[in-house]
Amino acid sequence: MKRPFTMLTLLLLPAGLPAQQTVWDSVGRALQSTQAPAAGYVRFNFPRRDLTLKMGDLTVSRLALGAWAGFIGNSKQAMVMGDLVVTQSELLPVEAAIDSQHLAVLGVHNHLAGESPTIMYVHFHGVGPAVELARRLDRVLAKTSTPRGMAGPATAPVTIDSGVVFSTLGAKGTASGAVAQLGFVLIKGNVTMRGDTIPPALAAGTAINIQAIATDRFVATGDFAVYQDRVDAVIGALTSHAMTATAVHNHMRNESPPVYFIHFWADGAPGDVLAGIKAALDAGRAP
Repeated sequence: MKRPFTMLTLLLLPAGLPAQQTVWDSVGRALQSTQAPAAGYVRFNFPRRDLTLKMGDLTVSRLALGAWAGFIGNSKQAMVMGDLVVTQSELLPVEAAIDSQHLAVLGVHNHLAGESPTIMYVHFHGVGPAVELARRLDRVLAKTSTPRGMAGPATAPVTIDSGVVFSTLGAKGTASGAVAQLGFVLIKGNVTMRGDTIPPALAAGTAINIQAIATDRFVATGDFAVYQDRVDAVIGALTSHAMTATAVHNHMRNESPPVYFIHFWADGAPGDVLAGIKAALDAGRAP
């Protein structure tokens, strides 16, 4: 029997409360992951370090293999959503496990075009007690080869000119080795889904990942999360700077206001890539 898709009213508690932190520690143990920094929600990452992703002549694994789960609420009443990165052979087992674990698939989509191997992203959602949600998600992750319980890769000496990246795009991000990563929120205010409030960074975070291939070549990918009336402007900004919009889709269901995610791929001179990203950011910001 198909289960109804339901939502619960969420109680957001300060993340610093000791009892609440104990809950998230238990969630992390169930997921075999550690809590990652996030604005307004609790995040766990599951990078597909087992996969080597190619775009033509380039290896871009760190740019586009970031599975994750974000939680809000408390021990008794929580919500989780996020993205699972899956191979073609993992897609059906993951979808079946999501259904059997009383979670929901909110989207199945690509982020890139022409990558090898072909990767799909399954956006999922669930409500219930926090630790129980984590156990159910753990059973879904077990249907993939996602490595867990592993130490993260050592921070590499920064070789990308992160100062130029951050100053051009007007935000402070993080950098390791040849990769710089930045996050933005281009919408105004909260998003609700079936009446429940979701923090902006969880519901509509814009992620930009940039890799320095050489002193005269950057590649970049990520997604712009924008209101529906900004979609055309963002795509126009990308294409006018020789950057490809590789996917347009939603991550939620019955959300208000509607939010669309525009994924992109850029490959070119550093100044051109940064100018295109900045133009798309400006085009996507809510007036």
